[in-house]
Amino acid sequence: MAGIHESGENYLETILVLKNKGRDIRSIDIVHEMNLSKPSVSRAVGILKNGGFIEIDTDGYIALTKDGSEMANRIYERHQVLTSWLVGLGVNEQVAAEDACRLEHDISDESFQKLKEHLLDKHDNIL
Repeated sequence: MAGIHESGENYLETILVLKNKGRDIRSIDIVHEMNLSKPSVSRAVGILKNGGFIEIDTDGYIALTKDGSEMANRIYERHQVLTSWLVGLGVNEQVAAEDACRLEHDISDESFQKLKEHLLDKHDNIL
């Protein structure tokens, strides 16, 4: 899968979250969800489209491609697991979510898988 920057991963995760809410997604929905400017979102959407991560239909609705969906699900899973883990350690939920957002992009696949295995093995009821 082609590489993508942290901001691109955040866009894909946001599209997935909006999709999971049962919404049809346009650029303006991303603007509101991420609290960003229209030009910033427009530029990012163009980059994601050119990279093959999203498709945009003639009415402007955005859908994740197979690669985009895989990347978005990977980042979303990391976010959920890391947030739950930090909350389980006693971190405030909002702080945990913010920290997980930073960690999800930098943790290696190996470390994340081992953390997940550890949490499942320990039956911490975190996942």
